[in-house]
Amino acid sequence: SAHVVFVVLSVCQVEEGAESVLCPRLNGHGAVTRYYSSDSKDDLHVRYLDGEDSGIVVVGINRPKAKNAINKNLVKMMFEAVEDIKKNKKVRSVILCSLVPGIFCAGADLKERAKMHQSEVGPFVSKARALITELGNLPVPTIAAIDGAALGGGLEMALACDIRISSNTAKMGLVETKLAIIPGAGGTQRLPRVIGVSLAKELIFAARVVDGTQAQQMGLVSHSVEQNNSGDAAYLRALELAREINPQGPIAIRMAKLAINQGIEMDLSTGLAIEEACYSQVIPTKDRLEGLSAFKEKRQPQYKGE
Repeated sequence: SAHVVFVVLSVCQVEEGAESVLCPRLNGHGAVTRYYSSDSKDDLHVRYLDGEDSGIVVVGINRPKAKNAINKNLVKMMFEAVEDIKKNKKVRSVILCSLVPGIFCAGADLKERAKMHQSEVGPFVSKARALITELGNLPVPTIAAIDGAALGGGLEMALACDIRISSNTAKMGLVETKLAIIPGAGGTQRLPRVIGVSLAKELIFAARVVDGTQAQQMGLVSHSVEQNNSGDAAYLRALELAREINPQGPIAIRMAKLAINQGIEMDLSTGLAIEEACYSQVIPTKDRLEGLSAFKEKRQPQYKGE
């Protein structure tokens, strides 16, 4: 599938119809370009990084006027992005982030929701739930870079990722009970699995919002980093992590993810059988032989995913 490469210019270019523009610090490969635009096809930016970062895909949500809220169009675009990533064997890791400063995703688009007929709400929530399930089922490591508020469905999206990294100032919470509803896209299931049952109940019952530092203390995020002037500290830390994952054996990583995800839901003996089945998949690979050769020859292995 075609690799999309965005050239980041050091001049801030204002797109036609853009209301304002923010030029983030440019950091070579993987810099995030941010611009505001009201065009719905700009709601999501998918970038396949190149050069040394080849294999890293950055999925950036870009609905500044709506605080990146999840509407029908964003769900559709994210489904397409997830499908493309799933089919592409060259992808090594995915970073889910926001291109809008100060916000990750404010949850469901309540303005759109208010206009929906009651009969439309169920199907829309089902579609959003299916999207988040698909995101969780991606075969490669997924990292949510939370540089701003991640509320309701926004946090549910991050919970479906393998690893969450936030800035210390980011705000997170499943706040649905404030609206007399419950988390409907996996929050009641994924949050207790991540932070434990009692704490998850407390956060959901109280609709409590925590910051990045508190989130790290409770294990909701793996790393909480100090926010920088350009507001993309969590993204930069996620990029570092993706770069750490990149050189490892890609089939091995896919199998490790599968073994962990399936095994964690089982008793130990079933989990060990799943691990054995996943291990048997890596034995016949060319990558495994390349790893042994590289070790013997004291050089860096060059894995091809074969």
